[in-house]
Amino acid sequence: MKFFLPFLFFLVSFSSCKKALEEKPKSIAAEVFYNTSAEVAAGVNAIYTPLRTDACLGGLYLVQLEVYSDYLYGRGSHAPLNDYQGLDNNNITRVGNMWNSFYLSIRNANIIIKNAPRGNNISQDDITKYVSEARFLRALAYFDLVRNWAGVPLRTENNMDSIDVKRSSATDVYNFIIDDLTYAETNLPEVPRLEGAPSKWSAKTVLADVYLNLQNWSEAKSKALEVIESNKFSLVNVSTSDDFEKLYGADIGTTAEEIFYLKFSRQPSQGFAYVIYAHYPNAGYFPPGGYYTDYSDTLLNPVVKNWDRKDLRFDYNWYSQTFGLGDATVLNRKFRDPKTTTGAGNDYPMYRYADLLLLYAEAESRLNNGPTADAMEKLNMVHRRAYGKSPTVPDESVDFKLASYNSSQSFLDLLTKEKCYETAYEGKRWLDLKRLGIVKEVIQQTKGKTVAAKHLLWPIPATEYNYNKAIDPVKDQNPGY
Repeated sequence: MKFFLPFLFFLVSFSSCKKALEEKPKSIAAEVFYNTSAEVAAGVNAIYTPLRTDACLGGLYLVQLEVYSDYLYGRGSHAPLNDYQGLDNNNITRVGNMWNSFYLSIRNANIIIKNAPRGNNISQDDITKYVSEARFLRALAYFDLVRNWAGVPLRTENNMDSIDVKRSSATDVYNFIIDDLTYAETNLPEVPRLEGAPSKWSAKTVLADVYLNLQNWSEAKSKALEVIESNKFSLVNVSTSDDFEKLYGADIGTTAEEIFYLKFSRQPSQGFAYVIYAHYPNAGYFPPGGYYTDYSDTLLNPVVKNWDRKDLRFDYNWYSQTFGLGDATVLNRKFRDPKTTTGAGNDYPMYRYADLLLLYAEAESRLNNGPTADAMEKLNMVHRRAYGKSPTVPDESVDFKLASYNSSQSFLDLLTKEKCYETAYEGKRWLDLKRLGIVKEVIQQTKGKTVAAKHLLWPIPATEYNYNKAIDPVKDQNPGY
């Protein structure tokens, strides 16, 4: 049985076989509610709810980022994204809903951070544990906000009653994120309170990612190394392409690779909506249906065309499906649930051990102005697994040789390519291309499109500046909108 943090606002307890849910009134004064551990836990669980919605990390946020990538194309209302000239009205509305979801999660986190310490029937250990989880999730939401919008209003537990909050700089937002994650890594437990909750290792991993985005290679390496040397995680072994179901499958509860995942289930309204957008109706990978929102082409797209067919990840990721765009059309099947009649039970692997190994390899290489044997070994661990080999045993038949990639740029190019294959369809490629500063070059090479500067950031939504008078809809808007 897969356990996960629930979607309902108030979860009171878990049993060993099923979730015991108890609804409380939706409007209740904080001073009379956040007094016991169960009440605070219920409030913490509510932080996850907006993140998991179809409008956010549970669906359309990932679709948006994946359509931008160099290996996919969008259909229907997502097709205009492939012009790379900014957002049309449909997609402006979509990213506005994502903004609202992130801030709703932040609001729910702020409520816990402010009120849990005032509880009159809860231990200090529980207060610290739950506040740490709330600060971790708040940091996670701000991390997505700052990477897609740059500087944003910093709404905290100290200004919850303020409507008008100015747009902070990206630097200030990153500093706030680091402060939250530093607190979380110090105070979160080594073992998550339940599957889908963060541990101290989750916080260290996100910190490593934040530092990588800030080009603080030393801190990025240090935090990643702490997680690696904890020996808490390992790559899932595979020998066939179907074995990757042991990592991504809808029936999997948790794996040795999981650092922080968003959890979903087949229960009504609790499925991973992202799967709906991936599949063709009656293809067998998602019985309830599908929108086949994005697709690729094994002849026209260089990324997919050049993907080594001996790499087990290729066969696991792609299946042929024609619908009027040519015989080489393929859809992605990384996330699939052929047994469901409701929602998809797959989890979203936000951070897994493979991510961390590749992150470490980049930080180690950049810190040393070129690849080291250690950096290459971490990359080879992921690469070996892709070919069905033991990740920890050197293998001359598949290992990359350090002598062949001994410059900083050649190793970074190799790492960027391998990370693309490893994390395909996980909503990570576009953010990587932006972070590396190679978006325009890569999209021109793979799709023949010129990326407009305005396409690199999303517009501050009207729902924000219509009520937040500290934000000028012209002066504070991102360029081009």
